[in-house]
Amino acid sequence: MSEVYITRTSNFLPNDAISNDEMESYLGQIGERASKSRRIVLRNNGIENRYYALDKNGKATHSNAELTSLAVRNLMNSAEELKEIDLLTCGTSVPDQMMPSHAVMVHGLLPETNNIEVTSSAGICCSGMHALKYAYLSLKTGEKKKAVCTGSERLSRILHADHFEIEVSKIRELEENANLSFDKDFLRWMLSDGAGAFMLQPEKNPNGLSMRIDWIEAVSFANELETCMYMGCDKNEDGTIKSFMNFNSEEISDKSIFSIKQDVKLLGSNIVGMGFRKFSQIMTQKNIVSEDITHFLPHMSSYYFESRIAETLDQEGYHIPKEKWFTNLKDKGNVGAGSIYLMVDELFNSGKLKLGDKIILAVPESGRFSYVFSMLTVC
Repeated sequence: MSEVYITRTSNFLPNDAISNDEMESYLGQIGERASKSRRIVLRNNGIENRYYALDKNGKATHSNAELTSLAVRNLMNSAEELKEIDLLTCGTSVPDQMMPSHAVMVHGLLPETNNIEVTSSAGICCSGMHALKYAYLSLKTGEKKKAVCTGSERLSRILHADHFEIEVSKIRELEENANLSFDKDFLRWMLSDGAGAFMLQPEKNPNGLSMRIDWIEAVSFANELETCMYMGCDKNEDGTIKSFMNFNSEEISDKSIFSIKQDVKLLGSNIVGMGFRKFSQIMTQKNIVSEDITHFLPHMSSYYFESRIAETLDQEGYHIPKEKWFTNLKDKGNVGAGSIYLMVDELFNSGKLKLGDKIILAVPESGRFSYVFSMLTVC
């Protein structure tokens, strides 16, 4: 089995950073009213800036595939180097279309490449890590020699107010207080756009640092817990899901079926405990003590979860001092499948890394409670 190294990282963030006070200028006001939940959500999540592939008229400036292809281009020393790639793996929560796949659309925007293997990872935040694992295993077995994996999101367009106007007008017909339900409005103030990319090779950089991928572990708790975050469906009272295919076109509009929704109560009671208890078990099985860790990169949708993760790890006897934690959530926002790529990219290019550093990646996903953990060694 070959060693596998992340030899380069890159990102692409669209347009200029957008502050909290500017958000409704881009996303619009639903029913011409300022959101009642915006300030509450922003106070809890701690995000101060984010990026949207959107202008103030609500017009998209980039597609998801375009964001991703630009992150891939930023990996390369020249366009000619794209010909050396023999695998492209891409993860995202919401591609630009249901068919064809996200990865082939990205490949289509990179015409300098050859005819290569391309694969898309479905899911939410973990999809970017699944793309990384597919590429990692392909190089580990020696089947591929130079792979690029990506994580990206372009969610701002579906968070725009015009996607909810029909639903709110229907509510207004029935009651005076026509506010969007919290499970939909909540996520409008949580999510951001952007893309990140890694280059994977079986040899480390001859000059400069690389990060060896030591292992990647993934786990799902869908056999125990019901759906928490969803889109293109609705949730029944018994916790089951009703697909968009079982609604007529009028119901799809009236109920904003293609908006992203979150069962906030289910999220708060499970997302930290389930995953980070499992994390401490994995680390124990691998005989990795917290003192071995140099940098801990937890993907968080909100700083609200930071203390809860720390408390859970302490309860499990796996204390990681805060000075070892690294996140850029405050400045980059929650970019879902792209967040862990943006964190690794920023740390890799920060000048803080030194030979032998151990980096732990921790990515939870609230869709139906999935988690991916990984360890990298700087070499």
